[in-house]
Amino acid sequence: MKKIDKLYIGAFLCLLSVIAWGGMFPVMEVALKVIDPFYFTLFRYGSASIIFLIMLYFIEGKNSFKLESNLFSLWLYGSAGFAGFGFFVFWGQQIIGGFHGAIAAAAIMATMPFMGAILNKFLNKTKLAAFTGFAILAGLFGVLLIITSGDMNRLMSLKLSLGGDILIVAGAFCWVFYTMGITKFQSWSPLRYTALTSIFGVFTLLILIVIITSAGLLKVPGIAVIWYVRWELLYMILIAAVMAAFTWNAGNRIIHPINGVLFMNFVPVTTFIIAILGNQRVSYIEYLGAFIVISALVFNNIYVRKKVKSA
Repeated sequence: MKKIDKLYIGAFLCLLSVIAWGGMFPVMEVALKVIDPFYFTLFRYGSASIIFLIMLYFIEGKNSFKLESNLFSLWLYGSAGFAGFGFFVFWGQQIIGGFHGAIAAAAIMATMPFMGAILNKFLNKTKLAAFTGFAILAGLFGVLLIITSGDMNRLMSLKLSLGGDILIVAGAFCWVFYTMGITKFQSWSPLRYTALTSIFGVFTLLILIVIITSAGLLKVPGIAVIWYVRWELLYMILIAAVMAAFTWNAGNRIIHPINGVLFMNFVPVTTFIIAILGNQRVSYIEYLGAFIVISALVFNNIYVRKKVKSA
């Protein structure tokens, strides 16, 4: 398969992921009203990791379960991507509360390209392409238009909690770090990386929740609570975890995380599309912001394809 064709596939896979993630924040808005983000994250990723492991066994066989001296790396990336992201982001969203919490979480996800550029520079000693840097800035500007509707005073009127924002930013950094990890496992399939990191992430989740619950800071949710959020949980397991995590790792393997993370700019766009479908009023400025975000993605990928073709 030509490199140019693989780039199209990689971009499509990343786009599928961020569309799913754009929908998870409105979904979590409902769930967080009745269940804490910690147990919800454990149920979500605990179920998803089992599905990943079953897929890995039947698709790649039992030999793919060998760690190959990567125990610490798998635990580190898995803990950051699944425990860190799940705990921090949804805890922050719960602190902010309501639809504003969903907007804030989605918008902060769109700052991941900056985080990716910073981590890539320090971890891999690479230089960010000037055009990609411009695309990141343009996408961030589009996101700002979306959440403010062109009025900067509106940003203040959201009355976001600083603590919630900081937690979401920490969670976003965790996911960027996890995404960078795929480049350290070049000989592994995206499914293998996803499955083995997820199980170590769930192990960390379980240990932390046992400690916090034993300290009396959390209560085990009852059957009635779990049943109440069953549809939200199914979406978060099957769509926002199993499907999205797999397509994200597969896409980033193809186009590299520094380009794949740019797609996170599309997360708030998806969130606002859901708002439109929910009959919430969306201004022309917000439409303009969405157009800028999508344009930044499209033109950066055209740039990347031309660069690969001329290489």
